[in-house]
Amino acid sequence: MRAIMRTHWQLLLTFVAIVLLASLLEGIILSRRHGFDWRAAAVSLADLIGRRLLLLAGISSTGLIFAELWPLRLTTLRLDGPAMFLALFFGQEFFYYWYHRAAHRIRWLWLTHSVHHSSNELTLSAAYRIGWLQHLTGATVFFAPLVWLGFRPEVVVMALSLNLLYQFWLHTTWIPRLGWLEWILNTPSAHRVHHAANIEYLDANYGGVLIIFDRFFGTYRPERSDLPCRFGLVTPQTSHNVLRVEFDPWIACVHDLRQAHSFWEVLGYLFAPPGWRPDGEGETTEALRRRFDVARSLPTA
Repeated sequence: MRAIMRTHWQLLLTFVAIVLLASLLEGIILSRRHGFDWRAAAVSLADLIGRRLLLLAGISSTGLIFAELWPLRLTTLRLDGPAMFLALFFGQEFFYYWYHRAAHRIRWLWLTHSVHHSSNELTLSAAYRIGWLQHLTGATVFFAPLVWLGFRPEVVVMALSLNLLYQFWLHTTWIPRLGWLEWILNTPSAHRVHHAANIEYLDANYGGVLIIFDRFFGTYRPERSDLPCRFGLVTPQTSHNVLRVEFDPWIACVHDLRQAHSFWEVLGYLFAPPGWRPDGEGETTEALRRRFDVARSLPTA
């Protein structure tokens, strides 16, 4: 666990040096061009500080899960050549895809991940708005197979941190489509679609560095010139109070659980897709698209 925490803080220095300075520079440039929401950037900074304080206090399930699993590993895999680096890279990308997809399709994980999508503008500062409780929801289990196979826990943590660092530059609206790279890599264009709240764009483009798993598993959606992205949540978060941003999803979940009439409804409110309702009239992606198709088919005056 100590090695994992040390890795986190070492990477944080790089994160601060590159990420915060770059987002500050972007904010200054955009504010001179057409305005910039500094209050939203402050929420993202508060989220980053809060998360790091929780990690410093040892409030995380990551170290515990990995530390318990490491003695049970099948073997010990060392990064002693290109083949092992590629194995770690593609393995981490594969499990990140499934974690990210689950974070959008399972409400328990969405409770925290929705914080990352709560900004109504896509800027570099939105990249480090991740959620204070990110390390407490058990999302680490998606990457546990890498430790079980034999990659050291701190190596897995570093690989995931580098994955997230790569994604930093994707949170922009000013970088255009990148030609043939769109077929292979997660790009700003692909990630704009991922952050869009348009019904046509929901639940797409989950990749980290690569976009190939989205293409293979059918979750890739291209950015359309005729459909500008509306960023944020389906129901926009308008507050700049970091406590509201962090805990509104949890408060809503508790409210729903109090309305549950059976054990199965409790499970549905926790583990069904966000927006699920027992009567099927909720705001899941599927329900919204059904209504959207019906609305489009209605005659206009």
